[in-house]
Amino acid sequence: MPIIQAVERALKILDLFDETETELKITDISERMQLHKSTVHSLLKTLQLHGYIDQNPENGRYRLGMKLFERGNFVIHGLDIRKVAKRYLVDLSLQTGQTTHLVILDDKEGVYIDKVEGQLATILYSRIGRRVPLHSSGAGKVLMAFLKEEEQQKILTGYRYVVHTPNTITNEADFRKELAKVRQAGYSVDNQENEPGVRCIAVPILNHKGQVIAAISISTLVSRVDDEQLQQFLVLLQQAAAEISEQMGYGIAHQSS
Repeated sequence: MPIIQAVERALKILDLFDETETELKITDISERMQLHKSTVHSLLKTLQLHGYIDQNPENGRYRLGMKLFERGNFVIHGLDIRKVAKRYLVDLSLQTGQTTHLVILDDKEGVYIDKVEGQLATILYSRIGRRVPLHSSGAGKVLMAFLKEEEQQKILTGYRYVVHTPNTITNEADFRKELAKVRQAGYSVDNQENEPGVRCIAVPILNHKGQVIAAISISTLVSRVDDEQLQQFLVLLQQAAAEISEQMGYGIAHQSS
């Protein structure tokens, strides 16, 4: 397949800029590209016309344009969390034998958007597309805990604390205390609060802005998984969430912050 020389040169010019070289003179670009200044000037003007290159009016140096930022955001937002997380859900289920879930926030509830059945623990209440209460589920607590105060308050206003088991949180004061614990710990536990005999742990998945966009969880049967095993599962869950978050852009943003 033939390479278009002008396009290749334009892309190489964009690659010259990085964290340390945020602005370059046309002579610097000419030398590094080993091209005549007139050729470089034409390439820069074309890139500038389309917003991929900008020129500092104070010193005349060139820098990357906002169009690259816009396009980068399109790429990040276009990432499908389900596609990225799927193999991790499968791997976690195979490693632990338990059921794994991917949950997102929708209005005042969580929604299961993916699930992998565990060979050792079939969790009957969950299915893809089903909604889950925020106050009584591990995933729901994680999705709530890291929201801004105004976002939390909007959800909590008029929120109904439906009781599912004797362990279910029944009021806003207790729910807020639980959310504070989740924020501090970085993970949540549903200790038979949504269904008797079922215990769930969940951790957040972050995007490029450091915002929680989903929760990944492991559901277990209390009769088969003790506290020690649950902590082992938590480590695996946190590792998976960290890798998913990085693929969703969080690693890049974190390193540049």
